[in-house]
Amino acid sequence: MTRQMISVSPDDLGMVAQALLDAHPQARIFAFYGSMGSGKTTFIKALCKVLGVADTVNSPSFAIVNQYISGEGAPVFHFDFYRIKKPEEALDIGYEDYFFSGYYNFVEWPEKIEHLLPGEAVRVDVLVDETTGNRVFEF
Repeated sequence: MTRQMISVSPDDLGMVAQALLDAHPQARIFAFYGSMGSGKTTFIKALCKVLGVADTVNSPSFAIVNQYISGEGAPVFHFDFYRIKKPEEALDIGYEDYFFSGYYNFVEWPEKIEHLLPGEAVRVDVLVDETTGNRVFEF
């Protein structure tokens, strides 16, 4: 069953982030699909805030992966695969070590490595309502 939530302003993102985590309490891999500028990174910032991350959260566009520490002291991994040219680059960074670590993994541009995503990865679509500018989250 797909759930849809609408964010009218950035202030709503914490509520949407909490709803996503509550809807998938056992999940640790979340794949974020959406066009450039749809708000994937901003939403991941909200997820990290809900998890108690105190670090500055920003897109790992050049590093491919950033690591943060949750409020419980656990690693949180944030991937941005936009710049990779071929899926083998994910192999080169040892994606398996991250994905199968049991810690949270937030993946931007998962379509670049889709066949490498574990079956239990939660798909999150981040859409922009062209009429209102609101963000629509489907998970």
